[in-house]
Amino acid sequence: MLLLRVSAMVTSILSAAEPSPNRPTWELLAVIPLATALGAGFLTPLAALLAIGVQLLRFTPSHANLLSLSVSILYTLALAILGPGAYSVDALLFGRRLLLTNRDD
Repeated sequence: MLLLRVSAMVTSILSAAEPSPNRPTWELLAVIPLATALGAGFLTPLAALLAIGVQLLRFTPSHANLLSLSVSILYTLALAILGPGAYSVDALLFGRRLLLTNRDD
């Protein structure tokens, strides 16, 4: 999970830092705090969904490197689904939980 968080953080920043002539400066300023929160595991589901939203705003057919952006979105989506993991700020703040189902089948 730690490696997934770090790879989602790095690919998000790298995809936002690619040179583009029409890129507004707010994209990189929005992605860096979200990527930092993903890397640290702070409010992971919320940060991941916000990072996906910012990255989807950049997803256009004229984008030079769609593969890089797609990989970044998939990493972040996997992190949103799986959660922060044991070595994260969320685990320190909220504790680790084990969900058990009561099946009498």
